[in-house]
Amino acid sequence: MASENIVIKGARAHNLKNIDITIPRDRFVVLTGLSGSGKSSLAFDTIYAEGQRRYVESLSAYARQFLGQMEKPDVDSIEGLSPAISIDQKTTSRNPRSTVGTVTEIYDYLRLLFARIGHPHCPDHGVEITSQTVEQMVDRITQFPEKTRLQLLAPLISGRKGEHKALLADIGKQGFVRVRVNGELRELAENIELEKNKKHTIEVVVDRIVIKEGVESRLADSIETALKLSGGQLLVDVIDQEELRFSSNFACPICGFSMEELSPRMFSFNSPFGACQECDGLGVKMIVDPDLLIPDMDKSIEDGAFLAWTGSTSNYYPQFLSSVCAHFGIPQDVPVGKLKSEDMDKLLKGTGSQKVRFVYHNDFGHHKEAHVVFEGIIPNLERRYRDTASEGIREFIEGFMSAKPCELCKGHRLKKEVLAVTVNDYNISHVTSLSIGEAMELFNQLTLSEKEQLSPILF
Repeated sequence: MASENIVIKGARAHNLKNIDITIPRDRFVVLTGLSGSGKSSLAFDTIYAEGQRRYVESLSAYARQFLGQMEKPDVDSIEGLSPAISIDQKTTSRNPRSTVGTVTEIYDYLRLLFARIGHPHCPDHGVEITSQTVEQMVDRITQFPEKTRLQLLAPLISGRKGEHKALLADIGKQGFVRVRVNGELRELAENIELEKNKKHTIEVVVDRIVIKEGVESRLADSIETALKLSGGQLLVDVIDQEELRFSSNFACPICGFSMEELSPRMFSFNSPFGACQECDGLGVKMIVDPDLLIPDMDKSIEDGAFLAWTGSTSNYYPQFLSSVCAHFGIPQDVPVGKLKSEDMDKLLKGTGSQKVRFVYHNDFGHHKEAHVVFEGIIPNLERRYRDTASEGIREFIEGFMSAKPCELCKGHRLKKEVLAVTVNDYNISHVTSLSIGEAMELFNQLTLSEKEQLSPILF
């Protein structure tokens, strides 16, 4: 029978002076006192430290490597305390990707949960991804037309720091000739030196094949070699086409989509392995807002209707705009609200590959003439915002921008294949969007299979 109290004896963390205290369990308890009296030392450095230590020790060695563990607190004994997690006291973060979940580290536990018992699905078809056999891989690859050239690669290292000299040497001893290092083909005979503190990706070139009749046997042998070498992963680099990924672990039976083994980093929007590639894990994109760019549609171009190109510091952009208007016959003395829609599109979005004659007169009386492509006011501002190293220019352009939900991830921050991993039919983004009460209800109703209950994270 569980104890009704948490009994603490001899607490000496920081400014606690060997105190004994009994706290009732399953109650809302508040610690009060003057600053420096030891409230935080008792709550976090003693009770929470021991509860969190017991919780982490209850997990497998695999799970413990992803979670920070606190040292054993300076106390004689604590009785009646269950393994626990806590929302610690922390200052707010200036990182735009930070959330309540990441700042309090609760999200770390969610990432670990989804990595261990999540069910991956095909992001396009919604069917659960299952393992592929060598025969299925052969059938898929031989669907390419005859004379298609491709190479089979076994991925060994993915985004890991180090020089990897021992690995490269071992690959050479096994008889392989080529590797692809960070996307570049290299000969193992040459001296491959990698920077120790940078992340690298290494894939072994197992075979180079041309699709033709009777190639199935050789293809199957090479696939088995690649799977054995990489632990179940295969990359097929088809010349002049998109690269294919196969796995003996996970694959969509309809389209062949597959993904690597689930890991906690895949569920982090702070990591390139999980973050949406369009918004870099922010969930929103800063884009130029036409309403901010042209606050007064009754103004004409010559009156400065486009605020960002009014020439407050340079006459370059006003002269460029004037050249574009002259080239396309766009009037500069009428309100922009009365311009033709196609003319506004040219000004805001650009003219494609069509070039215009641009004559620029600088402040010293010199002039230059060129025929250049006009990229458009909006693409120009967004490009400069991305590329500039000047904080002043960035802040100036931000005045004409607004944050819009990312069109690719719909504001969920993660890659589509990560969002297709579910626990009890919910993805990790759905769980983090719940209130505390709703999340508690969801986890109280969580049903796990026998295999999921035996997952290392649950020990």
